[in-house]
Formats: sequence, C-alpha cells, structure tokens
Amino acid sequence: MEADITLTVDGRPRALRVDTRTTLLDALREHLDNTAPKKGCDHGQCGSCTVLLSGRRVVSCLILAAAADGAEVTTAAGLGDEAAPHPLQQAFVEHDGLQCGYCTPGQVCSAAGVLDEAAAGWPSAATPPDDLAEGSAPVLTDAEIRERMSGNLCRCGAYAGIVAAVGDAARAHAPAESGGNR
Repeated sequence: MEADITLTVDGRPRALRVDTRTTLLDALREHLDNTAPKKGCDHGQCGSCTVLLSGRRVVSCLILAAAADGAEVTTAAGLGDEAAPHPLQQAFVEHDGLQCGYCTPGQVCSAAGVLDEAAAGWPSAATPPDDLAEGSAPVLTDAEIRERMSGNLCRCGAYAGIVAAVGDAARAHAPAESGGNR
C-alpha cells in the first residue's frame, strides 16, 4: 500500500508517494536524494541517521515516513552550508570532531538537539540534582555532553573532538546573563 505524504525537508516543502513501510531515512535518501543522514545499523543503535523532526532529534531509520507526514525535517545539510556553516558544523571542523565523516551528519544533528534540550532545561542521567532547579538549564559539562550524545557512535573514535565541539558551541551560545556553560 502507498501513501501520499508531504514533508518540509531543510526548509523546502516536498511531496512524495511512498510505500507505507518506508522509513523516514529511506524516504530522505532514496526518494528525495538527501544523503546527509546515513544508513549505519538500520536498527536505531548507531545514530548515523539522526535528524531533527519538528525540532526534536530522532533516529530516522525507526520512523515510518507516513508517520512523519506534515512534519518539518532538518538534516545536517539544512543546518548550514559551506558558505554559512552552522556554529556546530564549524566547531566540529575546528575541534577535529570527525575522521572518516560517516557519522558526522548524525552527530551534528544530535548535538543541535542536545543544545536545544539543555536550553529547555531537560535533564539527563548525568545532570547533578543541584542543576535541576525549576527554570534552569543544565550545565553542559564534558560528562553531560557525553551522556547526551551517547546514542551516536563513531567507529573512528573522534569522541574527544566531538565533546569539545559541542562544548564550544554551547559556550558560544549561552545567554550572557547566565554566565554558565549551557
């Protein structure tokens, strides 16, 4: 059975017809030629296919495209480009947060989600109880970043650069009045 769906991908409305069993990842890659999200494990375990779905980070290999009908999808390609890179993309380059680059689009999308989640005050398993005051944002320490990014694997082991890149981007965009490392 097929379904007609509409997605806004990287700011551009796209209409397509997909088999109802098609994942969002396959719709993006095979139907829309958007190869930013990568097919790694195809089981939701590696994070290579991470995109932002209506602002929330998701592994696109586990979501049916038909279930995302009407949603806004942002891939790493939609965050920025060569002429105007997103601050996270720039930080990944500056901190050598990549080696082969296969996982990088998923890492960057996940990192964007991490920054938004922390700014919204969402705790993680690593958030100290003192950081859970109502209305406050958790401090993105290296341990906090590692916990929040733990769903994104890097076969090359570029984790030190990834953590540094996310921390740098978090500090660059923390509100001045907080004085914190969001």
